[in-house]
Amino acid sequence: MPVCLVVDDSRVIRKVARRILEDLGFIVDEAEDGVEGLERCKAIMPDAVLVDSTMPNLDGIGFMKALKREQPQQMPKVVFCTTENEESHIVSARAAGASEILLKPFDKETLEAQLSAAGLIAR
Repeated sequence: MPVCLVVDDSRVIRKVARRILEDLGFIVDEAEDGVEGLERCKAIMPDAVLVDSTMPNLDGIGFMKALKREQPQQMPKVVFCTTENEESHIVSARAAGASEILLKPFDKETLEAQLSAAGLIAR
């Protein structure tokens, strides 16, 4: 089973994402911010990361840049979750390592489509 790490400072978002991901066949781990997310990735690199754009301590773009610096050969597929749809924000996320961009709020169908586009599940 593929492993997905959900990195989000909102407990509610982590809970919703966990439920959807487990329904899609993922083993799910969670982190409350980018710093904790990096530590989890150092321990066991997941197949995918669902990361929030705005978090305390280390935001989503900072998380992706740090992960790419520390683990360039093992970079997982990253779905970047954001409420901002400005082109500059999306371009920055892609440059930092986002495989897919997911606008919040999201539902099962939207997340499933992003994971499928990233090659993590078959639809």
